[in-house]
Amino acid sequence: MEIETQSSVWLDQQTEALQRLRDGGGVPGIAKMEQLAGKSGREILHAMMSGELPYPPMNETMNMTLLEAGDGRAVFQGIPLLQHYNLLGTVHGGWFATLLDSALGCAVQTTLSAGRSYTTAELSINIVRPASQKTGPLRAIARVVHRGGQMVTAETRVEDEEGRLYAHATTTCFVFNARAT
Repeated sequence: MEIETQSSVWLDQQTEALQRLRDGGGVPGIAKMEQLAGKSGREILHAMMSGELPYPPMNETMNMTLLEAGDGRAVFQGIPLLQHYNLLGTVHGGWFATLLDSALGCAVQTTLSAGRSYTTAELSINIVRPASQKTGPLRAIARVVHRGGQMVTAETRVEDEEGRLYAHATTTCFVFNARAT
């Protein structure tokens, strides 16, 4: 019997998340305000993950997927591809920044009540190890550190299946009442 590696478990989890999203009718796009009305931040994320709401088009471009969204916690997984390389032959810092910011933002979003939204006010990232196509899946596990009335802070780390650190980040997000546009 072949022992399943962590990497294959992570790949399977991402494949399953994408399949669940597509089976539910999920497509890339932007949700309409009426689709979001009455839903908490966590409910919005769960609806997106089930395919009920569209998912961000950049998820396909960046090859990343939201795997989990809980109470003040979110898990994103990305797999760097050649299209994410910089001139020097490693994964561009913008790919890391997008993975980190996505996980942090979703962790913050899980804490929002219906009718509330957020925007990133500050993002601080540190990339401590280069990545390449051969790196395999990388995970950003984010958690809210502090939840105030208008400001929320969160932190995350990007690690590979062996637990090696590739990047870490913190954010401050401004929380406000959502407006119909």
